[in-house]
Amino acid sequence: MESHYLRYVIAGRLQRDFILPLEGKPSLDVPGGSALYAAVGVLIWDKDIGLISRVGEDYPQEWLEALAERGLDIQGVRILPQGLDVRRVICSSEEGEEVSNPMRWFAQRGIPIPKALLGYTPSTQSHNHHEDPTPFTLRLNDIPQSYLEATAAHLAPMDYLSHTLLPSVLRKGNVTTITLDPGSEYMHPTLWERIPPLIRDLTAFLVAEEDLRRLFQGRSTDLWEMAEGIAVYGCDFVVVKRGEAGQYLYDRVGQKRWMIPAYPARVVDPTGAGDAFCGGFLAGYRQTYDPLAAVLHGNVSASLVIEGSGPFYALEALPGLAQARLEALRDAVSVV
Repeated sequence: MESHYLRYVIAGRLQRDFILPLEGKPSLDVPGGSALYAAVGVLIWDKDIGLISRVGEDYPQEWLEALAERGLDIQGVRILPQGLDVRRVICSSEEGEEVSNPMRWFAQRGIPIPKALLGYTPSTQSHNHHEDPTPFTLRLNDIPQSYLEATAAHLAPMDYLSHTLLPSVLRKGNVTTITLDPGSEYMHPTLWERIPPLIRDLTAFLVAEEDLRRLFQGRSTDLWEMAEGIAVYGCDFVVVKRGEAGQYLYDRVGQKRWMIPAYPARVVDPTGAGDAFCGGFLAGYRQTYDPLAAVLHGNVSASLVIEGSGPFYALEALPGLAQARLEALRDAVSVV
């Protein structure tokens, strides 16, 4: 892909998804991962996005070519000379809880287990190994020089070492807006002292409610108090992603709080909703420099993603639909 001006950089995982939605047919062995869904969240509103990720030589080349055809710059996707297991099985129960044994789900639904899932075991990353690099941990030479010309970046859930490396590197270029969605494995009360260094170079910390509550276990049970407790370390905004309950937005600079309900979309497959929200937030903030407008953009991105299965469904939405939802949401915002 020819080099061109980038507005955005998205760093995160590219994976091979096996999605077992609440309704409809399973999507087996399709492109996925946090970086891809976050990029889609941006694409709903804007373009010129570069991806930073690591995959193995066994990652389907045709998938990378398809990303380039969608307008994504893949120069930052490092293909390692080894195989890497990037498979991810995503399935939910009727109660919305993730199924702990996805192989059993196949049996219960009478669906043959795909050959591509032979030998698969769910990831069990431990928070005790946050300082150990893995093949997925990003290195300095994974970041193309041209990517430093972008002005906005989102760091999707990754390992702790990748998240500590990227902000300082990006700030040395033209990147002035950096948002981060923390990795669940290090959002743990025993690793509290590791969190402040991640916060100080950020524009916004975009965190799932369950991860924030786990980090503050034994310290607080009040979400607003938690948001303030994070923001004090230096980021401008904290957004608590609350799934179907919408979002909380805390503005440290303006000392303001907002509650934003989720757009009432029909949930077909919630996969990637949180990542798409982050991408939409980044696009909205870069275009308006208004944190509330950014949350509304993210909210709409998530609403479009969950109405179908797979990362690209949202990009087939009717022209004008995203903007119409954005306008409808503005009146639903509550100041706390």
